[in-house]
Amino acid sequence: MQIGNREFDLENRSYIMGILNVTPDSFSDGGNYRTVDAALRCVEKMIEDGASIVDIGGESTRPGYMPVEDNQEIDRVAPVIEAVKARLDIPISIDTYKAKVASAAIDAGADMVNDIWGLQGEGMARLVADRRVPVCIMHNRDVQTRPYESLIEDVLDDIRHSIRIGAGAGDLKSNMLVDPGIGFAKSYEENIAVMKHLHRFNELDMPILLGTSRKSMIGITLDVPVDERLEGTIATTVYGIMNGCSIIRVHDVKENYRALRMTEAMLGRV
Repeated sequence: MQIGNREFDLENRSYIMGILNVTPDSFSDGGNYRTVDAALRCVEKMIEDGASIVDIGGESTRPGYMPVEDNQEIDRVAPVIEAVKARLDIPISIDTYKAKVASAAIDAGADMVNDIWGLQGEGMARLVADRRVPVCIMHNRDVQTRPYESLIEDVLDDIRHSIRIGAGAGDLKSNMLVDPGIGFAKSYEENIAVMKHLHRFNELDMPILLGTSRKSMIGITLDVPVDERLEGTIATTVYGIMNGCSIIRVHDVKENYRALRMTEAMLGRV
């Protein structure tokens, strides 16, 4: 898959996506990278540590988050994307579910859209089809109005529905990734069950992006706060790679990149 100026072998290799939240309230690193200079230093370090792509977000999606207006989100992400693209050579993903924000981010230089609502937002499918950028379709649903009947089958069916939305907007199949949505619309037990059945997502015949970094599933399992979830994250990274995940989205790039390299060596990929 072509993302920006790079070709990613998502069938045979795995890659690290570094997380850059330019928000005041993200659950793990909120407020740390709100200036362009701080964001640039962070991305430089991610590249040095092994990131192949950086995911930039301007609105927290932690539990209980407060939505922000489109223009405010654009004002947060666009200057950072422009600065990164001007000074550093790395593909950029925009983490948003809003078509207006995604459009502005692509104008600023973003190479990919990471959509936590799986193309269900108004205009998003048409936007990524028209702009010809890859898109990650994450699983999400309103479980209060649509509770699960059979968790894994329901999650897979929800993602298939999002894939059909993309297909209806244009020929997106070769430009889609899927994300099982750990930490979204799922209880602790449901998140663990999805991880246990990660191999099932290969049935979708699309590259899988896994985002578990520092999430509450790890905190609850190990009974540790956000800043002590590195080892748990690494365990999910290794398990994800062994079950077919192509992109691993993390905060701690160096440690997870080393775990990725070691796992790939044991799998005979390097």
